[in-house]
Amino acid sequence: MGARKLIDILRTMPADQTVSLESTQNKLVLKGGKSRFTLQTLPAEDFPLVQEAPSFGPAFSVPQKTLKDLMNQVSFAMAVHDIRYYLNGILFVAEGKQLSLVATDGHRLAYASATLDVEVPRQEVILPRKTVLELQRLLSDADGAIEMRFANNQAKFSFDGMEFVTKLVEGKFPDYNRVIPKNHRNHITLGRAPLLACLQRTAILTSEKFKGVRLNVEPGLLRVASNNAEQEEAVDELDIDYGGDAIEIGFNVTYLIDALSNMSQDMVKLELQDSNSSALLTNPENNAFKYVVMPMRI
Repeated sequence: MGARKLIDILRTMPADQTVSLESTQNKLVLKGGKSRFTLQTLPAEDFPLVQEAPSFGPAFSVPQKTLKDLMNQVSFAMAVHDIRYYLNGILFVAEGKQLSLVATDGHRLAYASATLDVEVPRQEVILPRKTVLELQRLLSDADGAIEMRFANNQAKFSFDGMEFVTKLVEGKFPDYNRVIPKNHRNHITLGRAPLLACLQRTAILTSEKFKGVRLNVEPGLLRVASNNAEQEEAVDELDIDYGGDAIEIGFNVTYLIDALSNMSQDMVKLELQDSNSSALLTNPENNAFKYVVMPMRI
């Protein structure tokens, strides 16, 4: 039967209302108070069952909140409808006592990791975008654990008395270790909220199609500027504790705002090399999160 209709009906009933369900022939009758609904049904034997993979890897668990937080830290960087289908999802890598999640759309990359209670052999799978969004919706912030098992073409998640089986995305995910910069020589640590507000202000005067902003970094000062086709311009400045190279670099402002909006700590660290190299955004309090964004020509 149509589950969406049933959910919509139940959602509109009073919270303390008791309902009864009765199945007769090809109909389901739902009664509650003075309400009565007759819904069309289909034969149960026609319901498509997922054929489970014959062998899954070893099970391992993390708290639901941990997995939900990891997903929230990287999911915004997933591609949406990329022809490179393996980018339309999140890479899960479990190895030793570490679980790492990675997402990229080719212009930016987000990486987050957490520690596992047990050691597991290396397992690497790509979860589809739709599965990621569904897990984010289903997972709670409670302390309960979620158990994960991976097979060649499936993943299985067990939590709160529920078992969630999904297909995996086939394909080779980019080598994220090669993408994450290691030795940028210019480091800036500054307040996350002031930087986010500064970018949001300058973003107002970017054009709809071209979301570029210019960052000028010099000792003691970060200047952010944008302009549009109407000859309008925004310039904003932040005082920073910095004594490195003077650098001018352009970015898609949406990519920076996305990352900062999905962080919660007070300070962020921005690492730069020059105007043509990707930038690295990290959490100074926790090196388990890394965000790489490619520069753009302004």
